[in-house]
Amino acid sequence: MVLKDSQNIKNEESSVRASISFPRHLYQSLEEIAQQKKVSLAWVVRDAAERYVSDQWPLFKGKV
Repeated sequence: MVLKDSQNIKNEESSVRASISFPRHLYQSLEEIAQQKKVSLAWVVRDAAERYVSDQWPLFKGKV
């Protein structure tokens, strides 16, 4: 996984760019979800990651 700080973000939070590999079937499922919701693949992955972290550490809910 490759991480880079994003320098073009103009909001208060900083972002980190990550390069992630998925099994083909999972990637295709994520693409389908993004198309159905009319959002980007990145949005779907961020949403899933936020939900996962909230489920694992409920005390941090809303801080992710």
